[in-house]
Amino acid sequence: MSNNSFSSIFSVPKPIIQAGMVWTSGWKLASAVTNAGALGVIGAGSMSPEILEEHLVKMKVAVGAKPYAVNLPLFYSRIEEQIALLEKYQLPIIISSAGNPSLYTKRFKDMGAKVIHVVSSLKFALKAQDAGVDAVVAEGFEAGGHNGRDETTTLVLLQELQGKLDIPYIAAGGIGSGQAMVAAMALGAVAVQVGSLFVATLEASNHPSYKEMLVNLGPGATKLSLKELMPVRLIKNPFFEQVAAKEAAGASKEELAALLGKGRARRGMFEGDLEEGELEIGQITSKIDAIVPASDLVDRLMSEYRDCLQRLKNL
Repeated sequence: MSNNSFSSIFSVPKPIIQAGMVWTSGWKLASAVTNAGALGVIGAGSMSPEILEEHLVKMKVAVGAKPYAVNLPLFYSRIEEQIALLEKYQLPIIISSAGNPSLYTKRFKDMGAKVIHVVSSLKFALKAQDAGVDAVVAEGFEAGGHNGRDETTTLVLLQELQGKLDIPYIAAGGIGSGQAMVAAMALGAVAVQVGSLFVATLEASNHPSYKEMLVNLGPGATKLSLKELMPVRLIKNPFFEQVAAKEAAGASKEELAALLGKGRARRGMFEGDLEEGELEIGQITSKIDAIVPASDLVDRLMSEYRDCLQRLKNL
């Protein structure tokens, strides 16, 4: 696949997808990214159907005919209502995650949408291809949020996919610069998905205290946790220490679920409880040093990407 195929398939000028992150990726962030020429994504995982519709209405006004996407976790209890909304608003691109793509891909495509599914292994990438998706996001365990149990890095995963798929793949996990974009595309990716860096943008809907915290984090501040329940990369705050202690003591899934409870991610990322909240973020948070407009981040990544390509040509 050529690096231009992302633009030709999805009609998005710049090969960058903003990840659809819970409590972060509302219409303000998604529209800013879309209007900057990349693919903005509304994160439906933390939205009721009523809230999702509100964001879809505002998004359509903000971006007009430009393509955008919704990230839809397939385990959501009210997924049928969400799918009805995606059909009502004629979503051009749907990014599915956390579930079996064979359950919904045909329905999405019958609605006229392009479908991308998030995977963490070659095995799941092949299953998604068989389900008929248009592309996959290949996400290494460096990424924030929910993750694969095998702890396969993005660099290794991309090499495992090389020559094995007939559909394009998009690199995710640890993408923090234009140079990383070039590396991913050298390994066959047609685009990159960036999450953590967009958390620290002005338009992201998470709490300002959480954004400020990210600016001051250094290397080694996160760890993949809750592998027995649903793997997620967390900042090492007091809540993380409680999780680590439970895991070290051999806690059951039920005990871990009870500790996690309901609304823990909202409490941390959206409401700003940095002590007892669940704070999901990727390893690349160590590269965050300022809170910036989303369009500036897109421009910076593309500038670094082009400069790196030029330097390679001059070698």
